[in-house]
Amino acid sequence: MSMRPETNAVVLVVDDAEENLVLMQGFLGHRGFEVRFALSGEEALSMIEASLPDIVLLDLVLPQMNGFQVCERLKRDFRTRHIPVIIITGISDHEANIKALEAGADDLLVKPFDSVLLEARIRNSLRVKRMQDQLIEYQERLETRIRERTEQVERSQHVTAFSLARLAESRDPETGEHLGRMRAYAREIAVELSTHPKYRHALDSVFIDELYHASPLHDIGKVGIPDRILLKPGKLTPQEFDIMKTHANIGGDTLEAADKEAGRITFLAMGRDIAYFHHERWDGAGYPSGLKEEDIPLSARIVALADVYDALSSKRPYKDAFSHEASRGILLEGRGSQFDPDVVDAFLAREEKILAIKKELPDTGALSMLQKLIASLETCAARQTQ
Repeated sequence: MSMRPETNAVVLVVDDAEENLVLMQGFLGHRGFEVRFALSGEEALSMIEASLPDIVLLDLVLPQMNGFQVCERLKRDFRTRHIPVIIITGISDHEANIKALEAGADDLLVKPFDSVLLEARIRNSLRVKRMQDQLIEYQERLETRIRERTEQVERSQHVTAFSLARLAESRDPETGEHLGRMRAYAREIAVELSTHPKYRHALDSVFIDELYHASPLHDIGKVGIPDRILLKPGKLTPQEFDIMKTHANIGGDTLEAADKEAGRITFLAMGRDIAYFHHERWDGAGYPSGLKEEDIPLSARIVALADVYDALSSKRPYKDAFSHEASRGILLEGRGSQFDPDVVDAFLAREEKILAIKKELPDTGALSMLQKLIASLETCAARQTQ
């Protein structure tokens, strides 16, 4: 907050001798200052807490809390450390005066003092404080602008990443709000895990936020899978499935390169782990690396379950949607084999919220534009052969 002009600056005088307060009132009041008084250190701190003065004139000899202690308290507090403190004391002891300056006092005058010198010291301290206040305000404005700009850049990164994930998904036979649901499921599971002592330190708010933004990148590697395999309506041959499995490495490699190029953006690094390892299994029978149990990154273990649940409970061109109960049963069957038991338990603990997300983001049944184009071309080709 900006300091008042010197002509009506607030001066807090702290002195237990009332005759000194009367003297200060006459002297400072006639020079345009608003004068406030405190008879003890405790009273001074209470008044400062309620309303910040522009400068403090502080005696060293006070009842109970002395001037050294008051000054140290003021200079330790972030709110008050920039308020100038001028010690005005009758103690002429050299060591005591040095101690006052070590306590943080900005200036010191020994009684009896020259009134012209006191006014000059006060006005000089107020000018210094004004410059400090201006510097603090500038720094706060700069920090606000930097924070806003950083948030804007992060939003742009997240929107771009989600758009790329949606673009990759447009080639896949998945429809509707798969990515939106899946990342919301993943977040709910992570929030639940964060309440457990085992995960409390790893799953902080930053991790959960990055998981939410990184999880839609899990299948981005499918852009490298040929249409004849990705869009095949029937069961894949073993050779075709081997090609399909390469999407994990394609996605992971792509995000690893993007993360390096961007200068290490944390949610891209998490997206890389998710893309590489969301098809690993708790028992080690997954792909591409055959990792098992806690060797699989936690982010990938969470997304693996969220992705499978949404695939099971949603309609696809090649299958009808399973009920929530049937999907839940399949997840339970995979507890400790396909899925991390803790992740399954967290899913079950958040079951009501999972169902609310599913209701909030239903599938429309709409095909992607690529799928519509393929269907249109197939219809045209069929007509030409008739």
